[in-house]
Amino acid sequence: MNATILDDLRAALPQLSLLTEAADLEHYGRDWTRRWTPAPLAIALPTTVEEIAAIVRWAREHKIALVPSGGRTGLSGGAVAANGELVLSLEKMRSTLEYDPVDRLLTVQAGMALETLRSIAAGHGLQYPVDFAARGSASIGGTVATNAGGIQVLRHGNTREWIAGLTVVDGRGEVLRLNRGLVKNSSGYDLRHLFVASEGTLGVIAEVTVRLADRDPPASTVLFALPSFAAIMPVFAALRDRLRLQSFEFFDACALKHVLHAGAHAPFDQPYPYYAIADVDADEAGLLEVFEACVNEGRVEDGLIAASDAQASALWRLREGITESLAPHTPYKNDVVVRTPRMPAFLAEAQSLLGAAYPDFEVAWFGHIGDGNLHINILKPAALSQADFVQACERATKLLSECLQRHGGSISAEHGIGLVKKPYLHQTRSDAEIAAMRGIKAVFDPDGIMNPGKVFD
Repeated sequence: MNATILDDLRAALPQLSLLTEAADLEHYGRDWTRRWTPAPLAIALPTTVEEIAAIVRWAREHKIALVPSGGRTGLSGGAVAANGELVLSLEKMRSTLEYDPVDRLLTVQAGMALETLRSIAAGHGLQYPVDFAARGSASIGGTVATNAGGIQVLRHGNTREWIAGLTVVDGRGEVLRLNRGLVKNSSGYDLRHLFVASEGTLGVIAEVTVRLADRDPPASTVLFALPSFAAIMPVFAALRDRLRLQSFEFFDACALKHVLHAGAHAPFDQPYPYYAIADVDADEAGLLEVFEACVNEGRVEDGLIAASDAQASALWRLREGITESLAPHTPYKNDVVVRTPRMPAFLAEAQSLLGAAYPDFEVAWFGHIGDGNLHINILKPAALSQADFVQACERATKLLSECLQRHGGSISAEHGIGLVKKPYLHQTRSDAEIAAMRGIKAVFDPDGIMNPGKVFD
């Protein structure tokens, strides 16, 4: 039956690249979560909006579920195809479509890697300021689908702020060209923003128009060694109040240990419990004044100010290399957010909860502390099976979700809900909100074929 269905698709779109080999099904059927066994029907690789629309219309006719796929760098199971879905990969849609130097708008196909888009912007003397460690693999469409954040949110905001227009194919097979790059557009609902963070549940993001910005001025990079987490927010406030921050990140000793094991060089002669790294618009003298004040107040134990671009890159590697260095330990990840003033109280409670629940597990803490976003990674002991480890860690997400409710936070800051966080959506969103979300999906995807089972059932 599957062969007959695929023959119908080949007949409808004879130029479409369609993959069915077992290795391809496994490769394209999963994301970075690695918690589900991929089992897609096949992998379709369209090259145009029209091909995407034809695939969706075919899927409606044959009642085949679709999983939109970009770089599959997601960490919440949003790109998993484990139940016979057709994976609709945008891997071949990576072209630049238009650059408008007057409005500073760049339109690209959604399969383009974030790093490539940023390089194109730099070639025009501008920047696309959304940035994170997976920039070389993550697609621009995927970053829109999850409203990706990254290391420059503090200064430039999330992906949503930079999306001037979208071309999408919804679950009806309709091509929608949303906002079309307009700065002002009060002609009814802005449907563009419904597709930002929709995780492929409303349709396929095919083309993206982004706004570009002036490049940031040269930055000074500084690494702080801190005696406790309680010192992080006062240091952040001192930098923010006296200098112009571009980014502010933190990581703990556990996270640094694994980056060092992966080949990075230790920044200090001795370890410290916590570290913060920042880029600021400041000459070294201004930064030194803030640094010395923090030392005198007992909030900083040691520090480094990068003397060159190479040293700045080496310091940033300590933060950006964390995810890769933890990967061999198959970490159970949580991506949470609270308002920054509530961060110290939330972290103290969260650390106490996880310490009591998992006294024998390593837990690495890091994140975009300037915007209240924490990444919490529980590392799997070598002797524990993956299934037993995941089962044990489900309790961690439940504990964190309840803690987040008490502190007014969210169970997902930038990774999305996908499959991993779906059981906890109700602790972030009210019943009325979830009902409205279901209603919106029913309008754009009346047959429920777009990434079913993700976000909510």
